[in-house]
Amino acid sequence: MTKKVQTFKSGSFVFSLNYNKSKLTELIVKSEILYRTVADVPILPNLAAGLEEDLIKKSIFGTAAIEGNPLSEEDVNKMLSQEKIEGKLIDPQKQIQNLREAYQIIKQTQYSRQPIILEEKLIKSIHEIITKDSESLENIPGKYRNHPVKVGDEAHGGVYAPPKILEDIKKLMKHYIEWINSPEVLKEDAFIRACLAHYYLALIHPFDNGNGRTSRAIEAILLKSAGIKFVPHMLSNFYYKNLNDYFIAFSMSEKNDCNDITPFVEFYLTGLIDSLEEIKARIFSWIREFTLRDYYEYLRREKQISQRQFDLLVILLRFKEEFTLKDLFEKDIFKIIYRNVGERTAMRDLKILLENSLLEAIKKNTYILNLNVLG
Repeated sequence: MTKKVQTFKSGSFVFSLNYNKSKLTELIVKSEILYRTVADVPILPNLAAGLEEDLIKKSIFGTAAIEGNPLSEEDVNKMLSQEKIEGKLIDPQKQIQNLREAYQIIKQTQYSRQPIILEEKLIKSIHEIITKDSESLENIPGKYRNHPVKVGDEAHGGVYAPPKILEDIKKLMKHYIEWINSPEVLKEDAFIRACLAHYYLALIHPFDNGNGRTSRAIEAILLKSAGIKFVPHMLSNFYYKNLNDYFIAFSMSEKNDCNDITPFVEFYLTGLIDSLEEIKARIFSWIREFTLRDYYEYLRREKQISQRQFDLLVILLRFKEEFTLKDLFEKDIFKIIYRNVGERTAMRDLKILLENSLLEAIKKNTYILNLNVLG
């Protein structure tokens, strides 16, 4: 299905559902299976909340960095860890502050059994928040531009000239809203609809500044409204880590004579799967840690290991790094249980844990926790 719109000064603009379904079926199925795997695993509320906050910080850093924000990830994390930032902010800091506010809207988006209807006022509202107090002279928060802009460069797939004047932008945004809420698009998988919303909003490029951040936020809101956990906050970081491919996928789809948007959808689905794999690994790591702790408690009850050996194993579940006999007496994390113990006793502890396959010797006098002791 395609929808062709004739503009006054920008030629024709096409909204298209034309992507190679046979080529992308495997990616779509894989993403759905992975999501079901992740969604069906129960997670303790405190772990889920901590994970979401961590992903939001990474996402805010990623979506800002794509647009050239110079703050490091460490600087962004410090800012976001403060309840309120005091003093006068420079423009890059304002961008992060604004994104934190926008991400609260994403976070608070409620699950809806039916696909939500995307409204133009939501897009304008998100843009207004994202670019509030911007130092860009021509950008007006929440308002469409009335001047031509150019996007991209030759190094990233070429330069693209979006619609040029306010009249054309208003017309295209009206048709964008009608199309993204049409029965044909609403029938698409929730993942695909969010991708289409992102791609075509960025292609219209209705604002002077903040178009990418707004498009990625709208994508996240549509995913969150479909009940999809964690992933809405991960895709921006994937786009940032694969920035060249992100821009090239846009360019290849935009320049396609057949209105075939397969390159962007394929790139998006690859990011979706990458994000889901990462979430799955984190969740299964927690499950492994809980299972191992139960196993250690069983061994302690059965007197196969001592209380001190149990305490060491629990510390190593958090530490997850190689260590030496010397570290037991010198590193603060271990000193708490080995401060009143001699070297021979510590060596005996290591020997018992090695014999029970709870530790592995990776080189002479260097050890690591065996996370696969249960298979």
